[in-house]
Amino acid sequence: MGGLWEAGVKTAKHLLLRAVGSALLSAEELATVLFGIEAVMNSRPIGAISQDPSNGEALTPGHLLTGGPLLATPALRTPDQEGLSCLRRWRLVSSVRQMFWWRWTREYVLGLQIRGKWHQQQPNISEGDLVVMAEDNLPPQQWLLGRIIASHAGEDGMVRVVDVRTSGGGVFRRAIHKLALLSIG
Repeated sequence: MGGLWEAGVKTAKHLLLRAVGSALLSAEELATVLFGIEAVMNSRPIGAISQDPSNGEALTPGHLLTGGPLLATPALRTPDQEGLSCLRRWRLVSSVRQMFWWRWTREYVLGLQIRGKWHQQQPNISEGDLVVMAEDNLPPQQWLLGRIIASHAGEDGMVRVVDVRTSGGGVFRRAIHKLALLSIG
């Protein structure tokens, strides 16, 4: 009955189980991991806030919850357990959170990309559209957003490559399969 949010919960549970693997976490460590996962899921871009091309900010679930983007919670310090130092336990929790982030970003950006059949005409990406750029080396809760400033069509008239301006002012040329279009919210 929940539709999209139930699909998100299912994906998060699946990725959490894969990220934790066979590690045994205490209740505090699991809570830390879950808070990090909550922050990651509530920081994902779901749409453009405005049609203004100079505005590169995206609407996130965090905006709906708190009125602004969410910040990561600090890691909790846990006591020694079974001979493991606090540093080792912190590294374990951090690696679980990183693994979840790594998997989540790939699945989320792929889920945003529309994969229609090639026999139906799909609209081209146009100038001014807000996009999420697929990047491998971003820290958790950081999404590389940009606005399309120029499009380059192939011989068939379909856009294959675009120039994207990020909020940092950089301009990148990317293939459209490395981008996910965000709708106007």
